[in-house]
Amino acid sequence: MADVVITGATGYMGSRLASRLIARGHRVTAIVRAGSEGRVPPDCSILVADVLDAETWKERVLPGCTIVHLVGTPNPSPAKAKQFVEIDLRSVKEAVAAAVFGGAVHFVYVSVAHPAPAMRAYIAVREEGEQIIRASGLNATILRPWYVLGPGHWWPVVLIPFYKLAEMIPATSAGAQRLGLVTIENMLRALVHAAEHPARGIETVEVPGIVGLGIESA
Repeated sequence: MADVVITGATGYMGSRLASRLIARGHRVTAIVRAGSEGRVPPDCSILVADVLDAETWKERVLPGCTIVHLVGTPNPSPAKAKQFVEIDLRSVKEAVAAAVFGGAVHFVYVSVAHPAPAMRAYIAVREEGEQIIRASGLNATILRPWYVLGPGHWWPVVLIPFYKLAEMIPATSAGAQRLGLVTIENMLRALVHAAEHPARGIETVEVPGIVGLGIESA
């Protein structure tokens, strides 16, 4: 049984992860804004705080816990570069500060595959987030998906045949695998695996590894 603190626990991925971890017997604490308490999954402890300000929650971090950081700008697009800095980057800075202060033993971060031909501002912010984690001295698991298929996010399935073809060509195989598609189920299983198997040092997991971890945590 692990103590897991989730930022973004009322979101698309966080709410699903919280429910799954609870079902597996883990103690889960959701960090939420005031007024969002009703969106937290049942049996999940609630910590009302501002994830963009570590001072509001760092003293309530459970020593020895794993923090899973899932806060980010909804529906990222090139037009949201300012939000990436104000929300994505600031939130990871504050979450890392809270983790270090509170004695967390493991930090899980959903980054993004890179290098990649698009979404440069988003990738730059996520890369900086990774650098902040590395500089902190925390043990961390960094997951690097490219696009996560799931409810409301199915349109890239039309690209699957092109990915399969690219994977068969030596010149494009590595890039196609690094920028491959994963499902929400793959991500949830990989996140569960990360919570249940804390990294020692920094473990970076690319798309093929995310799919593999998903199989292990079924």
